[in-house]
Parts: sequence; structure tokens; C-alpha cells
Amino acid sequence: MTAYSMLRNGGAVGNGGQPWVLRCSNRIRLTWLSFTLFFILVFFPLIAHYYLTTIDEAGGPDKRIFGPRPGGELCEVKHVQDLCRIRESVSEELLQLEAKRQELNGEIARLNLKIEACKKSIDNAKQDLLQLKNVISQTEHSYKELMAQNQPKLSLPVRLLPDKDDAGLPPPKSARACRLHSCFDYSRCPMTSGFPVYVYDPDTYPWGENVDPLVRQAFAASVKSNIYVTDNPSIACLYVVLVGELQESPFHSSLSSSNLEKQLHALPYWRTDGHNHLLIHLSRKSITQNFLYNVSTGRAAVAQSTFLERQYRVGFDLVVSPLVHALSEPNFLEVPPQVPVKRKYFFSFQGEKVESLRTSLQEGPPQSFEEEMEGDPPADYDDRIIGTLKAVQDSHLDQVLVEFTCKNQPQPSLPTEWALCGDREERLEVLKASTFALVISPGDGQLVASAGCGMRLFEALEVGTIPVILGDHSRLPYHDLINWNEAVVLVPKPRITELHFLLRSISDNDLLAMRRQGRFLWETYFSTAESVFSTVLASIRTRIQIPAAPIREEPAQEIPHKVGKTAGTDPNMADNGDLDLGPVETEPPYASPRYLRNFTCTAADTYRAWNRPPGPFHLFPHTPLDPVLPSEAKFLGSGTGFRPIGGGSGGSGKEFQAALGGNVPREQFTVVMLTYEREEVLMNSLERLNGLPYLNKVVVVWNSPKPPSDDLLWPDIGLPIVVVRTEKNSLNNRFLPWDAVETEAILSIDDDAHLRHDEIMFGFRVWREARDRIVGFPGRYHAWDVGHQSWLYNSNYSCELSMVLTGAAFFHKYYAYLYSYVMPQAIRDMVDEYINCEDIAMNFLVSHITRKPPIKVTSRWTFRCPGCPQALSHDDSHFHERHKCINFFVKVYGYMPLLYTQFRVDSVLFKTRLPHDKTKCFKFI
Repeated sequence: MTAYSMLRNGGAVGNGGQPWVLRCSNRIRLTWLSFTLFFILVFFPLIAHYYLTTIDEAGGPDKRIFGPRPGGELCEVKHVQDLCRIRESVSEELLQLEAKRQELNGEIARLNLKIEACKKSIDNAKQDLLQLKNVISQTEHSYKELMAQNQPKLSLPVRLLPDKDDAGLPPPKSARACRLHSCFDYSRCPMTSGFPVYVYDPDTYPWGENVDPLVRQAFAASVKSNIYVTDNPSIACLYVVLVGELQESPFHSSLSSSNLEKQLHALPYWRTDGHNHLLIHLSRKSITQNFLYNVSTGRAAVAQSTFLERQYRVGFDLVVSPLVHALSEPNFLEVPPQVPVKRKYFFSFQGEKVESLRTSLQEGPPQSFEEEMEGDPPADYDDRIIGTLKAVQDSHLDQVLVEFTCKNQPQPSLPTEWALCGDREERLEVLKASTFALVISPGDGQLVASAGCGMRLFEALEVGTIPVILGDHSRLPYHDLINWNEAVVLVPKPRITELHFLLRSISDNDLLAMRRQGRFLWETYFSTAESVFSTVLASIRTRIQIPAAPIREEPAQEIPHKVGKTAGTDPNMADNGDLDLGPVETEPPYASPRYLRNFTCTAADTYRAWNRPPGPFHLFPHTPLDPVLPSEAKFLGSGTGFRPIGGGSGGSGKEFQAALGGNVPREQFTVVMLTYEREEVLMNSLERLNGLPYLNKVVVVWNSPKPPSDDLLWPDIGLPIVVVRTEKNSLNNRFLPWDAVETEAILSIDDDAHLRHDEIMFGFRVWREARDRIVGFPGRYHAWDVGHQSWLYNSNYSCELSMVLTGAAFFHKYYAYLYSYVMPQAIRDMVDEYINCEDIAMNFLVSHITRKPPIKVTSRWTFRCPGCPQALSHDDSHFHERHKCINFFVKVYGYMPLLYTQFRVDSVLFKTRLPHDKTKCFKFI
């Protein structure tokens, strides 16, 4: 046991008063300790606070440590000051971080915009790269094709000018044996010369004053308007001399053969033998003086209506038609219609045979007419012809009119020739009632061409009567260039007994085709003095294989305009779903290739050029009288030698959508839009063209005399917009061949027409398959009104149509030339009179040329333009005028050229089993 424990135990046991004292002592100490702690915890802070406050007040406001300070700061201790400073610093850093955060957000937004722009640039670059690849591929194929064919494009050679001191050709063995190769100097007529023609003034040579005044005036007017005539004789290819028709008898002393020959040799550019000279003798009468028969013309060619066989040099001289309409223009409205096919008389003939053999063909002394026949007269079939024709008339199988004796004095005629009866008006009335007209050639086989037969042929073609030529020895006008079998019936005289059977066997369709061809030949080559002169020059030009001069294009006088912001894309116009319409062509626009076969087609397609109306019947798409069109290389849609991009492998799916394919690998079209003082409507229509594939440019024909507003902003569609000023307000301006149009395909569209891009592209693809036809959207048709015996224009919905309105239609630019320069002026005048019917006139023209109906695409029938001003078609008189137009056009053409069709082309997206990366194709039905 320890002492401590003993003490505690012993004390507790042995001394009973000590525990109480200890307890009291412990309580006193605990109370003191509690009081001390209370004093320290309560009174000491109060005393310290009072002391410190006293110090702050004694030191002044600026030396306070814990007291209230200016600005509301309530910091009481020193470490609080540090916290405040830290708070201020943190606040400043937070503000700086917020500014940096906003700056970074702006930078991120800018970078996002740059990323989007880069994505668009990448897409555009990919599209440009694809187009460049296509161009490179086309160029490679073109190069390979040219290398394979060894036919590179060549520039024109340097033009050679003839020597002024031309010594001429070697003398010919015989003037009667002249041909082009022996009597024509080709060195004066290079292929690129343009065929310059110098015409002698009739007043400069002695016999010029004896030429018929009407012939001289008509000849002078024709020369003035001809594009080949030049005033510079030193560069001329051909020299033309007008030698008749003369008013005076050729046997006059001043016009004897010797004197006339001396006067010809005295011409300033005769050059001893007259090579490259053409002597023209135009006849207005049924009998013509053949005073050149005994004149030595040397190497000069002769063009006249009357020839003896020994006088005519085949392939060198020309048989021309008589000049009936010297100064007057034929009235097309007086020409009888071509239908009905059968007329009152099945055939007719009026004439009187000349029994006496006169010597009016030449002077008396050299040779007589009997001597010229050289004792071998032809068999005379005239008696057999008379008997056979009278028998047909007496049989009454068909109503015919044959008269072999004139009621009045017959017209003067040549020996052995059937003279004309009555005056011209009487003969025309009989011919208008005849289906066929007999033209009996002269009984003298040596007379191969005569003015009398030429007059009968001219009058028959003029009124739509089919000529029947009896006699295979006759030379018809321009017989070596015109295929007369398509317009006349050629029958040898020994077959006179079979003539009636032959004519009866010709079907109505063939009769109408022959009548139509005869009308074309008459209008083109014989109807006026200008056409006669042009035909003579065209004959020589065609023989020496010089192409025609390019036709003029209408110069576009552009109106300056301001371009505004880039046009947007109307979702209703361009939303095509997953259908890719093709690439949007980039600058520069791709023009159609020019017509490059001018220097070969004159020889290869001569017959077809002379014997077809201007149109898509052949590679030479114009008559010899029409200048060459500048853009006709692919009029028929034939192959060009290139391997089509996207074609040749089925043309399905993406290949079909990525390129046009077909036989023309690359092609664009031009939009021609006619407008008149509807600026807002026009701007909306132009904006809808933004993003249209294969669009070359837009030509806006401003048909108002007022220019566009100065503050008008035109939309930027990424392609040229050419605003053309017109001379007058005319709907014919829609079809002018503007030089700004550089593509073969033209989309003629009204300024208020609403077409989706897929519809336009579908129409373009269809037109490429039928380039010679009008391909469009709104269809119309014509109908026969039995009650009024006239034609009606009908716009009702129908499964059959004959017209497609050109307010939304594709057509070839070739038809713009025909409409403006070839179509009869009377039609254009009526369009201007009514301010209507230009679309009907174009449909008449194309159907007349092609004998095909137009093609309607899609189910579109009308075009609604919400909010557009009132159009001309809403006028009550609109349809009445169109009725009149149709009947007037029928009179001008002589028949109804419009053809009905039930064919329509629609696009059907049909499903086929293609890979997933292939899309759908169009289907034509």
C-alpha cells in the first residue's frame, strides 16, 4: 500500500472532519475559476473594444483601424483587409475571364462561318472539278476523233485576187462545145470569195435603150437588193449583161447580128472571149426574139427562155422562166387553195397549133428553120394527141376541157408551137378549175425550150394546177438543178393513149404533195423579178460550188441595266427531291457550234437543196436562194463523232442525270422572254431561272417604247441577261433571230409563265430527240366549223392537239430565220394588226415545213400567275381574233398545214432494280 492511499484511507477513517473541508475548498476554487473565465470572456473584449475605439477617435478618420470607413466597408480586423483585397482581385480576374470567354465565343462563331464557307467552296470546287473532267474528256475524245479522221479545223485561206491584165483562157475549139471546165475561169471565183457579181448598167451599152422599160426597171430593182452585187469589177467573179427583152425587132439595122456581136466584144471587161460573162434575156411575152442564135457569144453563158438544141450548151447555159410579174408582187390571197384536191376539170388544154414555119428565130440569110432541122424532121404526134384527147372528152369518164381552136385571135408563138388562147385572166380562170394542165411541147424537136411553154408552166404552178408535160425532149427551167418529177408529170408523146390511165392512178395524197411542191417552186424561183434574178445567180453559184452568203442576224441593241443582289432559288420552282437535273453551267456559256459544212454541201446536196422548202429535210437546210444559216451543224440531231459523256453505257441512273448524253454530248439553250411594262412580274420570272441547268443566257425582248426604270435592280442569276431594245411594239419581235442567241435551242417563254426546273429540263431533253419540231407545254387545236364553213381556234382540254403555244416552248433557231425572213409578210402584218396570233403563225410555219405536228410534254395546259396584271389573252376579242388569224393563214398557205396528234410525252419515275447508288430515269410515253 502506498503512502498516498494510506493517507486517503486513514484520513477518511481516522479523522472525521477533514472531508467536509475538502469539499468546500473544491467548490470555492470552481466558483473562482468560473468567475475568472466569465470576466475574461465578457469584459475583456468590451474593454479592448473601448480601448481601440478610443484610439481610432484620437487618431482621426484617416488613421482608423477598425472603425467605420468611407465607402461602406465594415472590415474590422487586419486579415479582413487581406480578404477584401483578395475579393477585389478575384472580381477583376473574373471580369477578365468573362471578356475572354465572350471573345472566344465570337471567334468560335466566326470559325464556324468559315467552316461553312469552306464546305460550300469545297462543294463548288468538286462541281467545277467534275465539269472540268467532263470538258477534258470531251476535248480528249474530240482530239482523238480529229486525229483519226485527219480533219482539223482550218482557217480560211488568203483570198486571191485576179490579175487586172487578164489574158484570158486558151481559145475554145468551138463555142458550141463550151462547158464550165473549158469556158469558165475558176481563178476569179475562189470558194471564199463570196461570189461577187458585177452588173453592167444598160445605159452604158448601145442596145440598152431598146430593152423593155418594165424589164429594165424590174432588173434594176432586183440588182439593187441582191447581196452578191458589187460595184468593183476588178474583184468580180461573174459579169452580168441584160440583153433583152427588146422592144424593137432584132432585124433592125442597129441590132443586126454583126453589130450586136461587135457591141458585146466592146464591153470593158469582155476580155476577148467573154469568159465569166452571163447574158440574160428576160421575156414577158409568149414569143421571144432569139436574136442571140446567130451571135458569137464566145465563152459567155446565155440565160433565156427559148433555145434551139444546137444553140443550148448543157450545163453551161440556163433555161429561165418568163418574167410575168415584172414590177407587181403576186397577191397570195387571190391564189386558189390547194384543197380540195380534185377540181371541176380533170385536165384542161386550150391552144391552137401554128402550121406555118416562120423564121422569126433568126435572121433570114444564115440558115432557115428547115435547114436547121437538117432533113430529119421529128415524128409529128400532134394529130394523135388531138384524137386521143377528144376521145377522152367524148367518153365522159371525167369532165375535161380541151380546145384546139382559139375563140379569139391566138397569142403570137414560135413555129410548130401551140399558141396560147385568150388573155391571161381568162386562162387563169380555166386553170383554177382544173386538176391537171396539159403543156404540149413544140412539134419541132430542135426547139428544146420556148417562152410559150414556159408561160403555160408558170401559170399552172401559180394557181396550183399540176402541169402535165407532153414531150420528153423539152428542157424545163433550171432542169439540171430542180427535180421536176416532184411537181409535174412528164410523159413522152408516144404515151398519149396511156395518159388518162396514168393521171387517174395518182392518189390524192400524191396530188396534194405535187401541188404543194409546185407552189413552193413557183414562190421561190419564178414568182417575182427578184426571185428570177436571184435564181439565175444561184444557179451559177451552185454550179461552181460556192456556198451562199451567211444570212444576216438581227443585231441586239442592248439596254444597260443595274444588277442587284444574287437571286435566290424559289423552292416551288427548284425543289426536285432527290432528282439531280444536271450541272449548272459556269462561265463562259457554251455556244452551239457553227455550221461547218458550207463548202461541201453545195456539191453533195444540190438536188435536195433546190427541191425542198427550207427545213429539216436535209443537211443543207435552206434553198439556194436563201443565205446559209450560221448555226445548223446539228439540226437533225445526228452524231457529231464525239463519244457522248454519260451516254453509250445505258444512260441510266447517275449517268443519265450527270450529263445530257445522246448524240450531242454538250449543249445549252437560251431563254427568250418577251415583256411589256411589267417590271415586277419580269423580275420574279428571272429570279425563278436561277440555278437552272444547261441555261446559256437570258434574252429579254423589251417590247415597250419606254426604257426600264432607272432604279430597277435586275437579279443576278449567275448568267448573262441581255435586255434587247426593239424598234416597235410587235409580237413578231419574239421570233427575231437575235445575234445574242448563240444556241440552236431556244426556250420561248412569257414573262408570267411559271415552270419548274424539272419541267424545263424534261422539255429540253425531249426537244433534243425531236429538234425539227416545236416542243412545249400548253396545247391547243383547230376545228372545222360546219355551220360557218371556216376554221376555229379551240383552247379546251383535249386528248388531241395540233398546236403548242410558244409562251412556253422549245424550238430551233432556224425557224426564227424562216419566220422573220422567209414567211410571207402578210402573216407578220396581221400579227401586228391584231397584236395576236404570233404563236399560231409559228405553228403554221413549222408544220408547213416539216409536215409534222408539235410535241406536247407533261400534263400542263395553262399557266396561272397569281397577282400578275391582266394579260392580252383575257380580252373577250382574243379568241375571235384567233379564229380570223387561222382562216387568214390558211388562205396564205393555200391549205391547212396543221396536223393533229394524240402523242404526248410525260416523265414517269419508274422503279427498276438498280444498285443503291443509282437513281431513277425518265420514261417517255
